[in-house]
Amino acid sequence: MNKIIHIILISLFSLTIFSCAKKEKEEKKTEAPVLTEVYPVTTPTADPTPNYTFSSNKAGTITYGGSCSSGTTSATSGNNTITFLTLSDGTYSNCTIIVTDSDGNVSNTLEVTTFIVNTTLYVAVGDSGTILTSSDNGISWNSMTSGTSKLLNDVTHGNSIFVTVGYGGTILTSSDNGTTWNDRSKTKRLWGVTQAYSTFMAVGNSGTIYTSSDGTTWTSRTSNTSKDLENVTYGNSTFVTVGSSGTILTSSDNGSTWTSRTSGTSNTLEGVTYSNNTFVTVGSSGTILTSSDNATSWDNRTSGTTQNLHDVTYGNSTFVTVGGDGTILTSSDGTTWTSRTSGTLNYLEDVNYANSTFTAVGQSGTILTSSDGTTWTSRTSGTTNNLYGVTTTTTTLLAPSSLTATGAAGQVTLDWTAVSSARGYTVYWDNSTGVSSSSTAITSAITDNYTHSGLDNGTTYYYKVAAIDSAGTVGALSSEVSAATPLPAPDNLSASGANNTITLTWNSVCGATGYTLYWDNVSGIDSSDTAITSITNDYYTHSNMDNGSTYYYKVAAVNSSGTGTLSSVASALLSANIQGSQTYNAHTYAITSSAMTFAEAKAAAAAVGG
Repeated sequence: MNKIIHIILISLFSLTIFSCAKKEKEEKKTEAPVLTEVYPVTTPTADPTPNYTFSSNKAGTITYGGSCSSGTTSATSGNNTITFLTLSDGTYSNCTIIVTDSDGNVSNTLEVTTFIVNTTLYVAVGDSGTILTSSDNGISWNSMTSGTSKLLNDVTHGNSIFVTVGYGGTILTSSDNGTTWNDRSKTKRLWGVTQAYSTFMAVGNSGTIYTSSDGTTWTSRTSNTSKDLENVTYGNSTFVTVGSSGTILTSSDNGSTWTSRTSGTSNTLEGVTYSNNTFVTVGSSGTILTSSDNATSWDNRTSGTTQNLHDVTYGNSTFVTVGGDGTILTSSDGTTWTSRTSGTLNYLEDVNYANSTFTAVGQSGTILTSSDGTTWTSRTSGTTNNLYGVTTTTTTLLAPSSLTATGAAGQVTLDWTAVSSARGYTVYWDNSTGVSSSSTAITSAITDNYTHSGLDNGTTYYYKVAAIDSAGTVGALSSEVSAATPLPAPDNLSASGANNTITLTWNSVCGATGYTLYWDNVSGIDSSDTAITSITNDYYTHSNMDNGSTYYYKVAAVNSSGTGTLSSVASALLSANIQGSQTYNAHTYAITSSAMTFAEAKAAAAAVGG
């Protein structure tokens, strides 16, 4: 008997264990993965594809949210290190990760700690071949070996290459972020260098101008001046160089030929920039000139200082110029200037704007930074050598988003979301789809909208937009949009009717392939009223109408671009005893007797206030 009891107890105990195990297994099937952050992205990071580590207590499929994504789509139980796909410079505060296990359970939403991607590299140059670099927005600087003891006057960046120029015709290039430099030197002393639209341009003593597509091979250009050229910039499809004795030259063919412009000053001009459809040049004795007609004519502006001004730049909706005794001036329009406190009496030689930061360099290794051009912070350069030039890497600006196009008579209005750090925009257009950077370009767009006028009515136009950075480099193209300019309204619509029938006529519209007639028996006709389509002539007979009623009409021309503008209204009154009716100047006159003329009908109507 005891044996039987023991067997029963053992069986019940086994069933209990089995039941508990089954319940535990079922609970695990419904348990969602739990995610936690392990190693956030280092911020700021110069890596556009940073790593991120999180843990999950269950394996599953990864879903990314916000502005971040990765090629890793599966999570394991434990720590998971993923590499984000290429990120543009900026702040990332909305990135999320979710893991869904094999049973369909969805984890908590893991919010990735906010981080900043900043791939911008700063390079400053100066006395005795000094080259400094910074990867943290100009806060800290490292010295690089240039391989020369010559004074370096200016530096630029483009096509993934840094180029610096200086005394003795020195030209150095670096394609590894300023780490190593290659000698490409010429003979004449060089003062300024820039890069735009795939062209490097260096200028210097005695009218020297060199151009290069790669920074390695340089071609001498004829400037037609013997004056020293101090600086060069690019804007609105034009290179502009300035120099001694008020010299200003312009070129619209990438530096092949040059035209001398009248500056109105004999002072030396040392710096020049372009933005907001305005060229600004600065020079000795506080000289500031501006031009809004593509550097053809120039206006003298009051700077409020007699200090020599050495350079000028634009950023954050502000022009900034720097000069002797720590002079810094700012302007929102290039016309009115305000003095700012720099905190130094050292002369400032160059100023640059990138990544939401102004950077000024000058005497005895002076480096200042500012986010707004108003308040400036001194940085430690690690050198006492004079610094004469500063620049940053140029990254392709993002494509403008939310581009829209709205057609009207003879024009299309475009709007888009502004791109950070853009100094302007290029609008590409065509009258067929497939717009690209080789399409017709409009380079005069400054803000985040543009009206394209002088267009043919009844035509569909297609557009893309790209932002332009401070070096004149065109960014990524937006998505394509289109809009049609409507055909004009047909003129002289008239309606005449009698005995159940109304005859309508109008002037034909050039480019129309047909017409649509809108009608109702009440006034206030618009395109929501009853439509008669596929009319191929400039007249129409509307039959089977009710006598004793007045009918109202408008007509619009039609072609492949759509329906055009509605005409003015015309109306006709139908009555069994009306012999005929006709509309003149929006008034309908009816003949009620075969002996009556329209002139008599008009007079009779006028007599009763009709």
